[in-house]
Amino acid sequence: MTPQPNPEAGAAVKAADRAHVFHSWSAQELIDPLAVAGAEGSYFWDYDGRRYLDFASGLVYTNIGYQHPKVVAAVQEQAARMTTFAPAFAVEARSEAARLIAERTPGDLDRIFFTNGGADAVEHALRMARLHTGRPKVLSAYRSYHGGTQQAVNVTGDPRRWPSDSGTAGVVRFWAPYLYRSRFYAETEEQECARALEHLETTIAFEGPSTIAAIILETIPGTAGIMLPPAGYLAGVRDLCDTYGIVLVLDEVMAGFGRTGKWFAADLYDVVPDLMTFAKGVNSGYVPLGGVAISGAIAETFARRPYPGGLTYSGHPLACAAAVATINVMAEEGVVENAAALGASVVGPGLRELAARHPSVGEVRGVGMFWALELVRDRETREPLVPYNASGEANAPMAAFAAAAKEGGIWPFVNMNRTHVVPPCNASEAELKEGLAVLDAALTVADGYVA
Repeated sequence: MTPQPNPEAGAAVKAADRAHVFHSWSAQELIDPLAVAGAEGSYFWDYDGRRYLDFASGLVYTNIGYQHPKVVAAVQEQAARMTTFAPAFAVEARSEAARLIAERTPGDLDRIFFTNGGADAVEHALRMARLHTGRPKVLSAYRSYHGGTQQAVNVTGDPRRWPSDSGTAGVVRFWAPYLYRSRFYAETEEQECARALEHLETTIAFEGPSTIAAIILETIPGTAGIMLPPAGYLAGVRDLCDTYGIVLVLDEVMAGFGRTGKWFAADLYDVVPDLMTFAKGVNSGYVPLGGVAISGAIAETFARRPYPGGLTYSGHPLACAAAVATINVMAEEGVVENAAALGASVVGPGLRELAARHPSVGEVRGVGMFWALELVRDRETREPLVPYNASGEANAPMAAFAAAAKEGGIWPFVNMNRTHVVPPCNASEAELKEGLAVLDAALTVADGYVA
């Protein structure tokens, strides 16, 4: 894992990228993507030989790090045996992946519909909910992200929705709990929980319960800020769904497969949804894969009635072989347990120590290998370090922080006024402490913008 500098090759890769690759979520002429030469474990490196500790886990999906040899071998073996096959057939890798996932999902979520990623998993979960209930509306939270396809981005609650918001997607939004910036003037977690549930039930009442097919929530919101729901909130939402015949969809695309120190974040709250979406960590992103875990009641709706949906690559053998190997690796190597233990003993305490030293840190929150630092200009007023959805000069403080982190040798996950600490779930104690030391220095840069 010793990077060998090759700047000429890097220049060629960069030139081809800039000439032909159209990047997502970007103004094409305003970006400068790093040319990556290789990756292994918790690190990747560029063509100049500079190595980075990946504190973003790609896009929060390399839950077992890069190039795990057992998963690489499984993909190679599957490619030699059967590279692809249509989804209408029973294929060993697909069947085994579904079995292993169903063994770990909560409750009776025992039927698995495979997709190519998280966004299309959300698309199909909502389609299933609408067909199962015969109702048109979906309730979703502000401060959420559910994907970039048409329905998924319309149930999203952040600014990435705005350019594609049709206004006719049958989506109604509500405020989920977030005590640090409470919309309910709450002073305690108990107040926040009670008032958020009252707000949701009022929204249901005024929208008409008989018109609502589903409530979709990220079990723990990811990109929106890693806000852990207060005790009792998800159970309260489950009760509301049961009362009004509404399907509860939990989006575990980012929080699932060990990220929170449990196989699924729902396990932290003893809540069983009717549908649960997953992707990312299911195979550490080695080959695109997502899916919907389906309850018995909803599966029964389509026992003799065809489900009107599918994908050419649903349950692709290479992706499923990667999932089988990843889940087995996580079980054999104690990856979920590692995330729980080091999250509690290293990451959480380390971040709280940083908060005590740096006035730019307004709040630390998280669990497992799923943490966020909320950066502020003023701890008393909680004014964000940069305005909501800032760009250009308005975003300069966060850009300076991110640049300092990269200069120090970690690749951060930065969104709005937050940095998320989301390393691989099998990161070592030494790697985590290395990253925390770099964050310490980078936060000194953020401190320079404190009022």
